[in-house]
Amino acid sequence: MRRTALATIALASAALLAGCSSSVSAADVEDQISSQLESQVGQAPDKVDCPGDLEGKVDATMTCVLTAGTDTIDVTVTVTEVDGSDVKFDIQVADQVN
Repeated sequence: MRRTALATIALASAALLAGCSSSVSAADVEDQISSQLESQVGQAPDKVDCPGDLEGKVDATMTCVLTAGTDTIDVTVTVTEVDGSDVKFDIQVADQVN
């Protein structure tokens, strides 16, 4: 995945169902990040790692790490809306490679 393509990604939105504990599993968030980025730049990242489950609470955030080749880039995930078990969140890719 080209670094310039990732740098042009500003924001993507995603929606997932939370489990009964009002959180979205790290694996589901990782899959959604990969899917959203693939739809925007035409190629999925090599790997996305999130530190844990995403709390199903508006304004909850966490930082995941995207790997593309030898580059790693932070991805901030922010919950924007919670409706029952439906959790919507924004995905923001950092401007700089780590």
